[in-house]
Amino acid sequence: MNTRQDMILSPSLLSSDFSRLADELAALEAAGLKWVHWDVMDGAFVPNITFGAPVIKACRKKSGLFFDVHLMIDNPGRYVGEFARAGADLICVHAEAETHLERTVSLIRTCGAKAAVALNPHTPLDVVEYLLPQLDMVLVMSVNPGFGGQSFIPFSTDKVRRLKSMIDACGSAALIQVDGGVSLANTRELVQAGADVLVSGSAFFGAPPLDERLRLFQAAARGEDVGS
Repeated sequence: MNTRQDMILSPSLLSSDFSRLADELAALEAAGLKWVHWDVMDGAFVPNITFGAPVIKACRKKSGLFFDVHLMIDNPGRYVGEFARAGADLICVHAEAETHLERTVSLIRTCGAKAAVALNPHTPLDVVEYLLPQLDMVLVMSVNPGFGGQSFIPFSTDKVRRLKSMIDACGSAALIQVDGGVSLANTRELVQAGADVLVSGSAFFGAPPLDERLRLFQAAARGEDVGS
């Protein structure tokens, strides 16, 4: 079991009310959340289009949450500086979308943000093996990116477990994040496998009140029976 820290829940704004993002961020903060997950989609790397840097910049002025910005876009290195200036605390790029991945990871850190790399379900872990000492986080996608509300892909748990072993073996401090189909039902097994940060969209926002939902996720991470 991962004992480095308590599980961090990073609710995905993809499942929030886009017409009132500032209010949603305030509600998350009031409920006791520390992180929030921004799914940035370009309509090319993934089918949908969502937020851009200007939206994040506007919301940054309204929120003290840790902005966990997940770039599901082609050639993300072109936009790293823009998202860093907009207020991203962490910038996560997809290994599949970036030809010069090490260069982009270094750029993220140079811009003052924490650096993360996301791996699609089919992408092997050795893609990030040599980058682990430079990374603050690795995101294991447990669904194919681009849409909310998808079902968790079962082999993702073993992928998390293998990644945890790789991180420990090289002495990296990188966190492991899991995104896609995360619910109360699979929270415990993911934390036991080594996950540090869980992204939840519909399973979180779809069951208010938010403070109670956070409490249930935290209880599930500790192994308490909380249902689904």
